[in-house]
Amino acid sequence: MVLPLKVLFLCAEATPLAKVGGLGDVGGELPRALRQLGLDVRSSLPRYPSIDLAARTTRAQTNVEILRRGESLGAVVYRQRIRGTDVLLVDGEPVARDRQVYGGGKEEGEKFVFWSLAALAACQQTGWRPDVVHAHDWHSAAAVSWLAAYRAEDPFWRTTAAVFTIHNLAYAGAGHEEAWHAYGLPDASRRALPDWARSLPLVGALTDADWLTTVSPSYASEITTPDFGFGLDPMLVERRASLTGILNGIDLSLWNPATDRALKARFTAETLERRGRNKLGMQNELGFASDGAVPLLAFIGRLEHQKGIDLMLQSLAMLLDLPWQAVVLGTGQVELEEMATSFEQGHTGRFRFRRSYDPDLARRIYGSADMVIVPSRYEPCGLVQMIGMRYGCIPVVRATGGLRDTVRDHALGSGTGFVFAEPSPMALAEALRRAMRLFGEPRGWAQLQHRAARRDFGWDRPARKYAAVYRRAMRARGARR
Repeated sequence: MVLPLKVLFLCAEATPLAKVGGLGDVGGELPRALRQLGLDVRSSLPRYPSIDLAARTTRAQTNVEILRRGESLGAVVYRQRIRGTDVLLVDGEPVARDRQVYGGGKEEGEKFVFWSLAALAACQQTGWRPDVVHAHDWHSAAAVSWLAAYRAEDPFWRTTAAVFTIHNLAYAGAGHEEAWHAYGLPDASRRALPDWARSLPLVGALTDADWLTTVSPSYASEITTPDFGFGLDPMLVERRASLTGILNGIDLSLWNPATDRALKARFTAETLERRGRNKLGMQNELGFASDGAVPLLAFIGRLEHQKGIDLMLQSLAMLLDLPWQAVVLGTGQVELEEMATSFEQGHTGRFRFRRSYDPDLARRIYGSADMVIVPSRYEPCGLVQMIGMRYGCIPVVRATGGLRDTVRDHALGSGTGFVFAEPSPMALAEALRRAMRLFGEPRGWAQLQHRAARRDFGWDRPARKYAAVYRRAMRARGARR
C-alpha cells in the first residue's frame, strides 16, 4: 500500500479564516486542490484574534513548548477541519499580542517565527511526520531554516524536505532579525549573499530550502536579474537549477459569473451578452451616463507604486479625446489615494474612485466593466487579470511576471487581452487606444471576450505541478543526506 504524500502547508493567510491579499486565496485554495489529488495536507496559520474559535468545531488541541532565548514558551495548537482541509491554528502570547494579521514592528516578526516553529512542534507532538514542509513568503521562513539547522540530529525530521514559495521578493522580513536570533535561527551563509541580507528571514529560506518556487514562470526568470532581484539575484542565479515558476490559479467555483450572487445578471462564456444589464446598472451606481457604447474601464487592487495606478491616471489624461468611463476600487499609499481623489474631482462625469476594500463591489465591477487595467511595474503572478477574463472583462496589462504568462495580446491572433511593454503612461495609453478601437467593432470584441472567458485558470494544473515539485524536493533532500 502506497501512503499519500504528507505536506505541512504554512501560509500566513488562508481564506476563509484570514485574507489581506492574494496570498489568502492561495493559502485557502491550493491545499484543497492538493487534497483532491490524494495528498495528505495539513495547513497552518496563526490563530489571529479575528479568528473566532467558538464559531467553529475544534477537533483537537495540542500543547507544545518553544524555546526563546533558552526559556520555554507555551503554544496551543487547535486542529480544525475547514472546507475539507485540516488546519492547525497556533495560539500563544506572541500571536495574541499582535492584534492584526500584519501589525508591523517587533511583534509581527516574533509572531511569525513563533507560529512557524510551533506548527513543526505540533506535528512532532502528534506523530504526524510531513514528507514536505511547504512554506510561503518570509512569514513562514523560520520553519525552513529550523529544518536546515536541526533536522540532521532529529530522526523525526531527518527525511523531511522543505519547499519555499516566493510570492513577492520585495518583502524580506526586514526589521525582524532580532526575533530570528531569539529563537535560535542562524544567519544565511551562502557565498553569493551580500552581508546586509544574511539575517533577513526571507533570505534564510531562500538559501536553506530544498526547492524554491515562485508564482509564475516569468517571475522565476525575472528575479535572477538585477532589475527584479533586489540584490539577491546572484544567489538566485546559483539556485536556478532548483527554482520553478508555477502560476497561481483561481477557485472556479468561487469565481463563477454563472452563480455569482453579487451580479444583477448572471452569465456564462456562451451568454456574455447578458453582461450588458450589469454594465448599465454599474454606470447608474457610479453616477455615469447609462450608455453601453461607452467603454467602462476598471482598476481593482492596492494603490501602490508597484501596481502602477499612477500610470493609469496619467494615461487616462492622455485619452480625454476618446469616450470612456473609469472606476478605481482600492486603498493604499496616501499620496496615490490623493492622486486618485484629485483626478476624480477633475473628471466627475467619467471617473470614480472608491476608497475601500469591498469584495461585492469588486465582483460587480468584474461582471460589468469592459476592461480591467493592470499596469504593474512588476507582478509576480496577479489574480485580477485571471478573474477579469473569467468574467468577460478584458485585461489590459503590462508584460511582466504572471501578467505576461496569462494574457496574450490581441494583435498576435487568438488573443485574450492587450499587453504593453514599457511601464509608462504613453505605452499604456496606446494599449488602451488599441482596445477601444476593437471595442468599437462589436463582432471582434465579442470574439475576444469569448476567448478570454473560456480560459481555464483553475487550481488543478498548478496543484499537479506542485506535487511534482514536492517529489523533486524529496529527491534533492535524499541526495544530500
